[in-house]
Amino acid sequence: MYIEVQNASKTFLQNGKKFTAFNDVSLSIEKGEFICLLGPSGCGKSTLLNAIAGFSPVTEGSVKIDGKEVKEPSVKNVTIFQNYGLLPWRTVQKNVELGLEPKKIQKEERHKIADKYIELVGLSAFKKSHPRQLSGGMQQRVSIARALAVDPDIIFMDEPFGALDAITRMKLQDDILSISKQEKKTIIFVTHDIEEAVFLADRIVIMTPNPGKIKSIVTVPLKGHRERTASDFLQVRDKIFDLFNMKHEEQIEYII
Repeated sequence: MYIEVQNASKTFLQNGKKFTAFNDVSLSIEKGEFICLLGPSGCGKSTLLNAIAGFSPVTEGSVKIDGKEVKEPSVKNVTIFQNYGLLPWRTVQKNVELGLEPKKIQKEERHKIADKYIELVGLSAFKKSHPRQLSGGMQQRVSIARALAVDPDIIFMDEPFGALDAITRMKLQDDILSISKQEKKTIIFVTHDIEEAVFLADRIVIMTPNPGKIKSIVTVPLKGHRERTASDFLQVRDKIFDLFNMKHEEQIEYII
């Protein structure tokens, strides 16, 4: 298995008191999978993402990627957040090239790589624009292009569309799903939106709070393009709603 989380817990000290963000979490992820961590605020899904990414290592248990224990972030992986993290003084093209510069790739090759991914996210007409000239959705596309340009092994996404309006959000969901299939990247995506998880994921990891734990793991059987109003999509969505209302003491894996 490519990513292995085994009996992992994460605790913090807050005002002198011990706080457990998530407890005894075990999860296996295959290379090329699109995994959604789904749950309400406070269930530890972002903390789990940060632990797998190496930003905040677990306090108990282990996290391994490709057999190696995760203790710090890797340059092989990238993280995309809600705030786009673009440099305002750089153009779209220069922002996308940012991660390529430390690799000492020649200027012409950098331009070529950046152009490929700017075209992939549909922003070729805006590559000379600056972030202030772009909408929020366009800025997030730039951050996605920048992430893809460095050819990462894993893309971590922490509610990247959470601040966007509904129409822009749906368009970016379409885009990231298409890109994930085309680029065959391993993606771990945090969300609290059930429909978003059903639309994107190969498997949905349902988390519950106090402390954060995995309640169930759902394999989504939908293939190809997903229609949000189709009966098979609605069936999966409704099953997820039901799972949140069920009381399980043990982690259970479902294939719907």
